[in-house]
Amino acid sequence: MRLIFAGTPEFAALALRAIIAAGHQVVLVLTQPDRASGRGMALRASPVKELALASGIEVLQPSTLKDGAAQERIRAVGAEAMVVAAYGLILPQVVLDIPQYGCINIHASLLPRWRGAAPVQRAILAGDTETGVCIMQMDAGLDSGPVLLSGRLPIASDDTALSLHDRLAALGARLIVDVLARLPLPAQAQAETAATYAAKIEKHEAMLDWRLPAAQLARSVRAFNPFPGASCALDGNLLKIWRAEAMAASGEPGEVLAADRDGVVVACGEGALRLVEVQKAGGKRLPAAQFVAGTRLSPGSRCALPAA
Repeated sequence: MRLIFAGTPEFAALALRAIIAAGHQVVLVLTQPDRASGRGMALRASPVKELALASGIEVLQPSTLKDGAAQERIRAVGAEAMVVAAYGLILPQVVLDIPQYGCINIHASLLPRWRGAAPVQRAILAGDTETGVCIMQMDAGLDSGPVLLSGRLPIASDDTALSLHDRLAALGARLIVDVLARLPLPAQAQAETAATYAAKIEKHEAMLDWRLPAAQLARSVRAFNPFPGASCALDGNLLKIWRAEAMAASGEPGEVLAADRDGVVVACGEGALRLVEVQKAGGKRLPAAQFVAGTRLSPGSRCALPAA
């Protein structure tokens, strides 16, 4: 097929790579403008842009798709469909209507559960045991269009946002190639009454509240790995927590109950959280044994409680 592809991060790049490998003609790629990143704040191209340029595909980076010039370029290439994956811009109705088969979205959840920006993290935070990918015919709503094809994946007890993201990206790449080979496909409308929303992850959410149950905090650690990284203030020093596990123990929320080679055990509102891999501000990620060996900690040390 003659296609336009719209996407920005690595999740989308994997799908674009699969579409190209399947023999489709991608005539235009839309992606977010280059962003400043890193210590030097140099402009950096998105993974999708890098792949498109390496593949000899024209790249368009509008700041909005309400722009008439961008719409005209999309119209001019004569694509049969537009594939969208984690693009980051709203597609107005005029753009949705341009391709023959419309715009087809790769969304990393089992719709209508977890519509929105952060479905992978929200599924882990909620304790879901299953997620998946839906290939959806886009409409003007937020991930509300009918579903063309879906696939399911279990969420493992040790899955982080990164590990789950990678498995979902691979599944999404397979499903979109399948859908493109079978268009037109019948679509299943979503049940609006079952919809839930996956709001964007904000940095302040990553500060652990020790008044919560340990099981919930363990999910937070997994959901915020790698971004923004779960954190706490231990004896006044900021600490990022990369791996942790809930365990049976009791004490005042935030109280350090033990600190040894197996980890730092912190009391929670229910149970306790064993910190297994941590990182001091400006330091490297360390397993518990190394962290404890280089840090003065004892039972009675405390992790601060966030403001209620």
